[in-house]
Amino acid sequence: MQPGANGNVYVPYDKREGGESVVYFTRDLSAQGLRNIYQRVAGNISGKVAVKLHTGEQDGPNIIPRPWVKELMDNELAGATIVETNTYYEGTRFTTDVHRATIEHNGWTFAPVDIMDEEGWVTLPIEGGKWFENMAVGRNLLNYDSLVALTHFKGHTKGGFGGSNKNLGIGCADGRVGKAWIHTTPGSSDQWDIGEEEFMERMTESTKATIDHFGDKVVYVNVMRNMSVSCDCEGVMAEPVVTPNVGIVASLDILAADQACIDLVYAMKPEDKAALVERMETRHGLRQLSYMKELGMGNDKYQLVDIDNGDAIIDAAAGVAHVVPFEG
Repeated sequence: MQPGANGNVYVPYDKREGGESVVYFTRDLSAQGLRNIYQRVAGNISGKVAVKLHTGEQDGPNIIPRPWVKELMDNELAGATIVETNTYYEGTRFTTDVHRATIEHNGWTFAPVDIMDEEGWVTLPIEGGKWFENMAVGRNLLNYDSLVALTHFKGHTKGGFGGSNKNLGIGCADGRVGKAWIHTTPGSSDQWDIGEEEFMERMTESTKATIDHFGDKVVYVNVMRNMSVSCDCEGVMAEPVVTPNVGIVASLDILAADQACIDLVYAMKPEDKAALVERMETRHGLRQLSYMKELGMGNDKYQLVDIDNGDAIIDAAAGVAHVVPFEG
């Protein structure tokens, strides 16, 4: 069994093998901080650009602040489009009409927003998957040349945590077919019956379909702020935030980006990380990481480049040395 195949077991850095990628890190949780770190990974982004972010249920309190995204897109991503898909659950993003009303309600009006499955779905191939040969994604995904995964890193009720992998694996799968393939055993009366390692693997294979499609024209930016154990899909019903804010990471490697966030969480003081670690381990969410590695999607070893301090190479403990207990 591969190290980390049990998704409730954290693999320390010194137990990992393989190559290293580069992950940039800033503690500057602001519009300028987001711009600064995006510039470090933006080199291959060109053509028609999709920005995949979670626009949130109505009045969700923890999403990436809209003014930050507006400043990023106005200055670094002029002409880009925010992309989403409809949800698999009934709510304020279930159909295109109610989804568009929610997007407007939440203030995502400063850039075009494409609900990619509005006109149906297409399939993308998955190389090396054990659950799927193809994944159903929103049809309009094929209209873009480059992809920016702009992710609010947080916990997740089903996935344990939501990083770039969840943002793309669930967020690009279309709302009726792809998401059903990931979440539900055919014929089951429980639409959420697939969980733990199997769910992580299915979601990760979905992600692989999307990132393989874009090749080297995809980047990953994870914002570690307002990290409830709940996903932004829970909106105002999300659990209160108790995990300290950390900063922003960015990489050209999806596994390295998500792994760095996990390492930063695990490097916190026990009282600061307890809730989020419990959520990740009880859902077996760490299987996302080891399965990305098995599928050749990236490295779980990396150099953490501190862009606040002359690009010094630091470890996760240094990255969270500044954090203070969260105050809501």
